[in-house]
Amino acid sequence: MSAEALLSSLRRAVEAAPDDVDLRLHLARLLADAGHRDEAVQQAAAVLQRDPANGTAIALITGVDPGPSASVPDRAAAARSDEAVLARLDEELAGLVPPPFTGDGQALGPPAFTVERTALRLTDVGGMDDVKARLESSVLAPMRNPELGRLYRKSGRGGLLLYGPPGCGKTFIARAVAGELGAQFLPVSLADVLDMYIGNSERNVHELFEHARRNAPCVVFLDEVDAIGQKRSQLRDSAMRGTVNQLLSEMDGVTAENDGVFVLGATNHPWDVDVALRRPGRFDRMLLVLPPDEAARQAVLRHHLQDRPVEGVDVRDLARRTDGYSGADLAYVCEVAAERALVDSARSGTVRMIGMADLRAALGEVRPSTGPWFDTARNVAQFANESGSYDDLVAHLRKRRLL
Repeated sequence: MSAEALLSSLRRAVEAAPDDVDLRLHLARLLADAGHRDEAVQQAAAVLQRDPANGTAIALITGVDPGPSASVPDRAAAARSDEAVLARLDEELAGLVPPPFTGDGQALGPPAFTVERTALRLTDVGGMDDVKARLESSVLAPMRNPELGRLYRKSGRGGLLLYGPPGCGKTFIARAVAGELGAQFLPVSLADVLDMYIGNSERNVHELFEHARRNAPCVVFLDEVDAIGQKRSQLRDSAMRGTVNQLLSEMDGVTAENDGVFVLGATNHPWDVDVALRRPGRFDRMLLVLPPDEAARQAVLRHHLQDRPVEGVDVRDLARRTDGYSGADLAYVCEVAAERALVDSARSGTVRMIGMADLRAALGEVRPSTGPWFDTARNVAQFANESGSYDDLVAHLRKRRLL
């Protein structure tokens, strides 16, 4: 009997006895030997429907040959086959997915958070007198005077949420606060906390606060806190909801003492931060950080021009012309002006200084980036300020006749 005739006979036999596992396996192996790979896989898959642990069927599907002795269900062969498949998948995905374990089989630990020492002080922050006064009364004075704090039973822990348009110096102010307190500074972003494996993000948040407690006094700075502490009502991902819950628990200090740990958060979208994070004991105070005033704009411009070859630059005139510009906008103005002078020098072959003409031309190219933020903030101030959280914002918008 020819090979094809034998296969046809076995196919008819399998149709007559579909639950005969051994018969199907015999047909599948012959099909594989004859080069009918797809049909062999179909027969092996039918075997697995009836016997999910059948090692021979798994081997036929995966291409890992268990040898001629595996003609009957063999759980050891199935285990070896599974290991081979997993090993092959690990090899294929090695460059795409980081391994969850180290070479010695130990699970990877949480990220190593690093505290810093900063020499910045609030005097290094140009202008912004209102912000400095608020910081002094609500944060710095109680923490500089622990004896008075104990007398008035004022806790040395808490949180302050800095909010405002992007690029207006919230991170710089946070570093200055740590410098004023002589405290360690621990900056944290979403990338430092979020992990692809379930439960690891919560563990990272816990380790972050444990590290801060060990290094108290410490200022923990959560950048883009709306990403780490987003409203749970907007989160469909249960893993992210768990991260927010862990952050709430750690800031409460229910299971650990947070004295000497002060949490500063920065966000461009405070309306996206979970309401529970803004209750007393967590981020119980909010401070609006606006685009730099004229004095601050002068300081920012001087800082970004001081190491460049400039001549005849009137910083006061530039500060008057840049109302509404953020600190990042002003830095970019200086960058564009320097680029114009550089290109001109390269073309002419003669190095020249950066002058007012370059800076005025740069102002024509760089427009304030804060407009879209104020458009959104105006809607929040008008329709979502029932609790009075945004009274400072309302006052500013009215002063600027934007409300």
